[in-house]
Amino acid sequence: MVKYGLNYTRCRWILPLLLGIGVIFGIIALAGRGWLESQTLPYVHQASLWESCRRLEQGGDWSCESLMGYAWGRAAAATYLVGFLLLVICFALAIIAFAIDTLRFNFIRGIGGLLFVAAVFSIMGLVIYPVKFSSEIEMTGINMFSWAYGFGWTTAIMEICLGFFFCCLPNYEDQILGNVKPTYFYSSP
Repeated sequence: MVKYGLNYTRCRWILPLLLGIGVIFGIIALAGRGWLESQTLPYVHQASLWESCRRLEQGGDWSCESLMGYAWGRAAAATYLVGFLLLVICFALAIIAFAIDTLRFNFIRGIGGLLFVAAVFSIMGLVIYPVKFSSEIEMTGINMFSWAYGFGWTTAIMEICLGFFFCCLPNYEDQILGNVKPTYFYSSP
């Protein structure tokens, strides 16, 4: 007889682990220089959340301009940074919540709500950046929003999904605390 079951007490660290992965993706998005890149030759433009760099010729030096000189650059950076800081706070709160033997499930719903607020701030920064960048910064050739910008969107999507999980988690309080026997699915010979 083969038995299959799910022991929820072993799975309680999956959500803080996923939050940690979201924090890592957020760090990559904040530090990455690939928010916008030239897609075709000549590769003359590269931008991050903080600055826009261009070069006049293929082998030349990059000349960079800070985006913090623009109001929209400060707004995009500030809103994304606030969303990231809220994500870090949620990560710390989740580790604290899951380290305690008796979970406080209202506390966990609060983490879910805070994740939704973090997602709103992150999405605001991720929308402000391309709209204003493409309208106010002169771009030559074909440009694309690249890998670091994608990590930013991945972080925002993870915040939304994990917010749902944290809000729904208290519905399974007995299973997580081990008060219910695991259900086994088996076939009799």
